[in-house]
Amino acid sequence: MRANNLAIESKPGNVAVAGVIGTVKGPGENGNQYVFITANNRHVKVGEFVYYEVLAAPAELRDRPLQILGKISARRLIDHLPDRIFADTEISPETIAALVGFTYANPEIYEVTVDVVGYFDDALGFMNPRKTPDPGAKVHLADDPMLQRVLNRRQPGQIGSAHIGSLLLRESDVPIALDVKELVSTHMAILAGTGSGKSYTAGVLVEELLLPHNRAAVLILDPHGEYHTLSEIQGHPQFQTADGYSPKVNVMTPDDIRIRVSSLDYYDILTLLPEMSDRQQSILNKAYRLLQRHKRGEYRWGIQDLIAAVREADVQVDDDGNEKSGSSAPALEWKLERLERSSYFHPFEHSVAPRDLFEPGQVTVLQLNEISQEEQQVICAAVLRQANQARMNTQRELITPSDENFLPYPVFILLEEAHRFAPAHEPSRCKAVIRTILSEGRKFGLGVGLITQRPGKLDSDVLSQCMSQFIMRIVNPVDQESLKYGVEAAGRDLLKELPALTKGQIIVAGACVNTPVLCKVRKRLTKHGGETLNAPELWQNYFQVHRIRDREVQQAPLTARSRAQTVRGVSIE
Repeated sequence: MRANNLAIESKPGNVAVAGVIGTVKGPGENGNQYVFITANNRHVKVGEFVYYEVLAAPAELRDRPLQILGKISARRLIDHLPDRIFADTEISPETIAALVGFTYANPEIYEVTVDVVGYFDDALGFMNPRKTPDPGAKVHLADDPMLQRVLNRRQPGQIGSAHIGSLLLRESDVPIALDVKELVSTHMAILAGTGSGKSYTAGVLVEELLLPHNRAAVLILDPHGEYHTLSEIQGHPQFQTADGYSPKVNVMTPDDIRIRVSSLDYYDILTLLPEMSDRQQSILNKAYRLLQRHKRGEYRWGIQDLIAAVREADVQVDDDGNEKSGSSAPALEWKLERLERSSYFHPFEHSVAPRDLFEPGQVTVLQLNEISQEEQQVICAAVLRQANQARMNTQRELITPSDENFLPYPVFILLEEAHRFAPAHEPSRCKAVIRTILSEGRKFGLGVGLITQRPGKLDSDVLSQCMSQFIMRIVNPVDQESLKYGVEAAGRDLLKELPALTKGQIIVAGACVNTPVLCKVRKRLTKHGGETLNAPELWQNYFQVHRIRDREVQQAPLTARSRAQTVRGVSIE
């Protein structure tokens, strides 16, 4: 009879009316868990949200019970029909269930573990009561309006919101909207295996940042040239408003990139010079400091100025007081002249000044494909360092609006393939700059987003300072292990789901949402530029085109055939 009573409350037909799916058995393994019993196999899923009700304390002056939200973290089958019944394919389990007194289709009983999230306060967010429910309390399935209200810090379409997608476990559409203020000020990381949709998700975020209710200033450092399709934002009807707002997309190819040499520091230049001996490094360091003193306050000095400083720094004085040139200057001069021939470093031109890269309502895509790894490192370090200095100096009123570094608004920088620029166990020109920005950028309005397919290769200090995380399917055990220590906000129960996630499914955790959620990423408004090539289709197309061409050659007159075969490099004899 107890089974029948539980079944009545747990029938799928009654869930929509009362929402009751089970009864509390008692506390769980720790003080923040409780266990309930249910026969509802349809709605009881790991990651699903449920709640129980308690009467508010008199001092709180509540006119209704508090709804204490929780998230299902585990379930265990504790009672079911004998295994022999399921082993015999000729026997209907439903028939046997009816004979022994079960009147519903699924005669299984589950023990479900719930992690308490807390009750939601509009001003303070979730408050954990630190008290599990009493045995016998009813457990309810949280309905869609409740989840939309309590999961999202901002509602879709509000100023400062980013509609990333919908709640994964619900058949209905429960939108998940992120808090853009927290997203861009406390930094974020998108972590996913190859082909899981990390670049697609980043594109959705950029679209949201450029929509009229945000109008952000965004820079993307793009090593693979995948984000050029964001140019479709320009002229797209969903990004236009009656007040004249129309976002701009500035795609800078490698041919457009020019870095003024004087914006580089000593370690940038050292990174670009091959096989430097200790003596040469010492001379270069001395020359750089000499140049900084001589050219203080000037933006424009070039490689030839540095070469002149190297010659000055390599002068030696013998015992008689006579000056003579050392042997390091000629070798350094040769290496610096090689650097001068680079297409990206110039004595006067500077196409990546902050006022050119950033503007509210504009996304700039800095394409770094076809650029060597060392040059990518230096370009990234120079851009990040200058943007950081621009925000600090503008905030402190140390520069005027006429300065190319004047940046009077917050900015957001998205860094694709972040493990290249901040590797875990390797030296990197960018790593120190990224660490500085992640630790200090918040107070100056400089936010960073890191995207990587190898979180295990990303510096752990860098990853731990990203307060919002977007985690997609990851199979590699090393990468999974690194997340347990670098992304605590997601929760161990959700991290167990990583191998089972499919393309476009994502765990969102951290400062941008009220509690970690499983989400399905929405469809992009612009075309995705990082689609995987369909190799079989391309092979077939190539074969078809060339087979038709070969037939045309075979059917042509002899003179035409001879000409065609000569063009293809084939002799007719």
